Amino acid sequence: MASIAVTAENFGDTIKDNGIVFVDFWAAWCGPCRMFAPVFEQVSESHPDAVFAKVDTDAEQALAGGLEITSIPTLMAFRDGYLVFRQPGALNKASFEDLVQQVKALDMEKLLAEAEKS
Repeated sequence: MASIAVTAENFGDTIKDNGIVFVDFWAAWCGPCRMFAPVFEQVSESHPDAVFAKVDTDAEQALAGGLEITSIPTLMAFRDGYLVFRQPGALNKASFEDLVQQVKALDMEKLLAEAEKS
């Protein structure tokens, strides 16, 4: 699956209605963002069972501000509507593929049970 553009209007539904979602926060003027973009697209093509979304921080300043995006690119991963990963900086393809596998392997029932105890 190729990546999709996400806006403030559909961000909540995108992360809530899909099991695994990776979100790339980027801007056209950002060199590291342009370097990471093809990696993001290549990995998205390899994982049709996940959603790969992109947020243009220039066009979606309120959304980026609300999520406290202070450095781009920033990559977020959501699983069943919960944020499970957040990191600024570009990843190489091997690291991103590894992250995708880790997010897919998460035992959400166990994590949610542990979170309820906290």
